[in-house]
Amino acid sequence: MAKPIPRISSRRNGRIGSRKNGRRIPKGVIHVQASFHNTIVTVTDVRGRVVSWASAGTSGFKGTRRGTPYAAQAAAENAIRTVIDQGMQRAEVMIKGPGLGRDAALRAIRRSGILLSFVRDVTPMPHNGCRPPKKRRV
Repeated sequence: MAKPIPRISSRRNGRIGSRKNGRRIPKGVIHVQASFHNTIVTVTDVRGRVVSWASAGTSGFKGTRRGTPYAAQAAAENAIRTVIDQGMQRAEVMIKGPGLGRDAALRAIRRSGILLSFVRDVTPMPHNGCRPPKKRRV
């Protein structure tokens, strides 16, 4: 009458152990997605695995205040605070989107003390993509 319970607990311990192994990351990539209604800051390692993320919504802003530059600044500070504890010194910044939080998030990243190797705008631009809907007749 062997019970499979110890196997489950050992798997859970293994998961915690694997999370601890991926601790020290000296270099990473900070992705800032700034839409008109929200700003999402994601910190990944060089291979693209997410280490930490925060958005204006998770930073405690609701409704229209999420689109403000101050909310983007708070989101960037929250996302970066955890990775500085994990030992990140250098980072690349990828900024995407037309929102108000672009500059504020970049300013917050610069203030955090991480050395930025480059800042790149990766906003998707159509090479005259989809056909627009037909004009309204009122």
